[in-house]
Amino acid sequence: MTSLGLYLTKKSINKAEVARRTGISKSRLSQLSSNETTKLRADELYLIALAIDVDPCEVLKEVCEDLKLKG
Repeated sequence: MTSLGLYLTKKSINKAEVARRTGISKSRLSQLSSNETTKLRADELYLIALAIDVDPCEVLKEVCEDLKLKG
């Protein structure tokens, strides 16, 4: 499961409702939640945050917490 998938699960988010509200397909949300190689686009992250009524920065911090600068 991806960081986004874990976040949505932790928040008990209904992915079908998110898909309906954002226009992001259920299959794309499923990919974003389960496939580590699927890249989350900024516009998708923003729409998901709006749909679940959280600050987009909170979602960004959660899904990108493992990213570190080199050196």
